[in-house]
Amino acid sequence: MKSVLTIEKLIDSAKIFCDIESMENHIQLIGITDGKAVGTYVEHKFQQFLRERYTVEIGSSAKGIDLPGFGIETDIKVTSITQPQSSCPFKNARQKIFGLGYNLLVFVYDKQDTKDSCILRFTHCTFIGKQRTADFTITKRLREMVYDGANKEDIIGFLQDKNVPGDEIIYNELADEILNNPPEQGYLTISNALQWRLQYSRVIGLENHVAGVRNYAW
Repeated sequence: MKSVLTIEKLIDSAKIFCDIESMENHIQLIGITDGKAVGTYVEHKFQQFLRERYTVEIGSSAKGIDLPGFGIETDIKVTSITQPQSSCPFKNARQKIFGLGYNLLVFVYDKQDTKDSCILRFTHCTFIGKQRTADFTITKRLREMVYDGANKEDIIGFLQDKNVPGDEIIYNELADEILNNPPEQGYLTISNALQWRLQYSRVIGLENHVAGVRNYAW
């Protein structure tokens, strides 16, 4: 009987998966330059890897994230080392300050093609706990402001200066929440767009000294 997937098993499985897949010849990807196609390929392979070993709930577009099961709540992201970033749905401005609301498992690869081979060498595998998925610069400054005694108007002014999406009502609500419950330090760079653009350069450079972030590099 298969055991139930846990966060620790998920992280361990991701590392093993990277070790295995880095040695494979992925002939289906020879000549493919579309990062989305590579990402979908890796995501499906990893989901199948988990299915074969654990009792796991695999998500759908309706559920929003790849692994929505209770206690897992993790979205899988696959990105090239040349520009480690991806997109995710925009729900509200609060995500930029208090996190996305779910964990991220990020696979970073270096794709090397020849005429008859494709090697996906995984350079990093990073698990980012949901409490660390906010924007680095914004949370850093907000935490400093609260510590230094900023008032509500100061917070609202900062949110406006940083072009955090929202109107006067949203800014007022966010400012109250920030003052009453200062955000955790985030480690993503989140750019405004129709979808959030998540950049991972900072987080994959951490050396496992931040609670909530687990990083493997090869």
